[in-house]
Amino acid sequence: MDFEKTTEQSSHYDALETMSVQELLSNINNEDKKIASAVENTIPQIEVLVQEIVAKLKKGGRLFYIGAGTSGRLGILDASECPPTFGVSDTIVIGLIAGGDKAIRKAVENAEDSTTQGWKDLQSHSVSEKDIVIGIAASGTTPYVVSTLKICNKNNISTGCITMNENSPLALAAQFPIVCVVGPEFVTGSSRMKAGTAQKLILNMISTTTMIQLGKVKGNKMVDMQLSNEKLIDRGSKMIVDALKIDYNTASALLLKYGSVRNAIHKYNE
Repeated sequence: MDFEKTTEQSSHYDALETMSVQELLSNINNEDKKIASAVENTIPQIEVLVQEIVAKLKKGGRLFYIGAGTSGRLGILDASECPPTFGVSDTIVIGLIAGGDKAIRKAVENAEDSTTQGWKDLQSHSVSEKDIVIGIAASGTTPYVVSTLKICNKNNISTGCITMNENSPLALAAQFPIVCVVGPEFVTGSSRMKAGTAQKLILNMISTTTMIQLGKVKGNKMVDMQLSNEKLIDRGSKMIVDALKIDYNTASALLLKYGSVRNAIHKYNE
């Protein structure tokens, strides 16, 4: 199959250094406006992947994101936000990045070129057939990611991906591929821009829909969120006020006593 990296095609704009600040901002924004439509086109692909994730997690499996550079960081970001938002263990959704944790802040030379390290990283978490692994790579060619999905397939581990290039090695390796074509970047090849934004949107959709399907949201409220700061305690107290029609101080006391909005409402109604 023909494979062309649209993420590496020349920008629709040139002579960027001659543009004013206003022109630069407007043109970047014009490109960004294309992202939502591109993501919308992938909803059928996202749906199939989410159904597989939900099935795995309901049976005690885990969701792994694996990537390099921006893609790896975005996976780690999404994984790290699941415990405080939905009250799940930090062992349920796990983000891995080429080069390890130090690569979250600084690029690690040649880390993404390894064809063996990704599988080793998964093995350190005792990955198994119960789990699902999603490779994230805008280019769809990152060796660290592509090789890992291929090994997962051989070991009967479900695989998905998020990439921006059709017919890329990653798209072809994944059992449940998401291919979101956003076109050339404003700065040629800078896939932290449109591609990165699209990846973040898709990750939001995957984790949020999965957690709702697992019962971690009631109505439209994060009833299992962790009470890790005053803002969240205040938010939780107001949720309880709204649900039980009681005063704020009573609601806050219930929340702090029982540890979550869900538990507070349940205990009050017993």
